[in-house]
Amino acid sequence: MYKLILFTLLAGFLMVLHALQADEEISMHTLFHAKHSLNRAVHASAQQADSAKLARGIVSIDPGEARATALRYLQANMRLDESNTPLPDTFLRAKVDLLAFEVINEDHVFPYRYSNPAYSYSVELKRPAVVMIIRLEYPRTYPVLGPIVWEIKGSSELVF
Repeated sequence: MYKLILFTLLAGFLMVLHALQADEEISMHTLFHAKHSLNRAVHASAQQADSAKLARGIVSIDPGEARATALRYLQANMRLDESNTPLPDTFLRAKVDLLAFEVINEDHVFPYRYSNPAYSYSVELKRPAVVMIIRLEYPRTYPVLGPIVWEIKGSSELVF
């Protein structure tokens, strides 16, 4: 009789371990998808050259257009609405927070060392660039895994 109880407890324990493993694997895929989405958004926004300054020979990024492009790309790739809340029937449940968005333009001397100690992020930039940091909360599949919140960071330079 004790073997049957032991076997049942072992089966339950193994199911919990499997749930934990599956949830960790799904969370890593979610992190990679979010990082790729952020990288695409930052790269697209960094290509928004200021045409008025470019006509005068100054290589610069248009901050307003860069921000709009970054948000549009992030929302399309992560399936978010205009307020960065996940659309219905998507995997994410919590709003994606935009923690930092900065355009580093010609007013800095390049190479420029961008540093944001609040989010432990620094990067060396060789030309005008965009830096973006978002916060993403992982919607746990099983209650076995504790809550996971990531601060995902990305930067991209103007390509010319």
